Amino acid sequence: MSQSIQALRERRGARAQTLHQLLENNPGETWNEDHQATYDEGMSDIGNLDNEITRITDLNEKLAADRFSENMNEAGDRYAHDNKDKPAAALYAKWLRGGDGALSAEEWAGIRATMSTTAVSEGGYTVQTDVVQTVMDALKAFGGMRSVANVIQTEMGNQLDYPTSDGTAEEGEQVAENVAATDQDVSFGLVSLNTYKYSSKVVPVPIELLQDSAVDIEAFVNHRLVQRIGRITNSKFTTGTGVNEPRGIVTAATAGKVGATEQTDTITYADLIDLFHSVDPAYRENGTCSFMMNDASLQVLHHLRDSVGRPIYLPAYDGLAGPLPDSLLGHNITINQNVAPMAVSAKSILFGDFNYYVIRDVMAANLLRFDDSAYAKRGQVGFLMFSRHGGNFTDVGGAVKYYQNAAS
Repeated sequence: MSQSIQALRERRGARAQTLHQLLENNPGETWNEDHQATYDEGMSDIGNLDNEITRITDLNEKLAADRFSENMNEAGDRYAHDNKDKPAAALYAKWLRGGDGALSAEEWAGIRATMSTTAVSEGGYTVQTDVVQTVMDALKAFGGMRSVANVIQTEMGNQLDYPTSDGTAEEGEQVAENVAATDQDVSFGLVSLNTYKYSSKVVPVPIELLQDSAVDIEAFVNHRLVQRIGRITNSKFTTGTGVNEPRGIVTAATAGKVGATEQTDTITYADLIDLFHSVDPAYRENGTCSFMMNDASLQVLHHLRDSVGRPIYLPAYDGLAGPLPDSLLGHNITINQNVAPMAVSAKSILFGDFNYYVIRDVMAANLLRFDDSAYAKRGQVGFLMFSRHGGNFTDVGGAVKYYQNAAS
């Protein structure tokens, strides 16, 4: 099956490369209906190939969960090798299946020596450092913000203030001989990077799965925990209000371009150019700026043309210098489904340097195991994870701007 996916990806890459060459080898004045027909046919083929790849990839979800579990076991084995103790992942799996009573006093001592915090709640398992590190890494797969933001990890969850300073309007001076230089104070500010508690909600697991030693219970439980926490935190990192929750990038960004009347679900090429230039060149020249949007908005942009009629969207393909992602005006695109699709007054497209958005993970997580009557009568055991995360936009110079659709 993996060979089939590879073959499909190669076919997709070949079609995408053809479209890149078509656009690069035809300056605006030579673009005609035949070129457009070739581009449309190629994009249709790429869409069909993407759908087929997605169907096969969905069937491989179990394999992905297995790889996740292998990473956890490797982390546990590394700890065991360094500390000559029972692997962390093995103890974790033993507790998942049997609860507190399944672990000996010696095993509990080993857990306490390697966990992120020293407090163990009744019926809980404070996740060991190697295991929780793997959980945090897996969160990158959900949402989009973690793939472009600056992610830091702290052992404690106490208040953390980030210094800010906007130097985009500052400049030096020319001075004459024997003339003293003038002063110009630098203005500093602070933004808080507080953390908030999130839960996975209870994940009920049938007793049969726990009793079957052939079932990779760690992969099953952790995939669900990570999936749920990843989705809620990505939502907060995107649109959080900043009041008793993280301040999301959409909330923190400022307007770069607002659509004209009747552009409630559209954008023009000129609008996109204005959005691009609304971000100061000091950020754009860093080479780390990109676009972020909902997939529905990207679909709209597939049909957008430049001033001479050429498509501005280029699909991903593997080039000679390595993989080239989907691009818009020469910049990468991050799909984030928590960004609003194009609608009345929607802030639907972001552009800028997302490295100035900082995500903070506290390296402590607590997992609770419920086997009381509420679950026992259904033949289940419940699992619930709590973890702490924060996020804030640490730039005050306009590193990220948004396009907002018209109000009417």
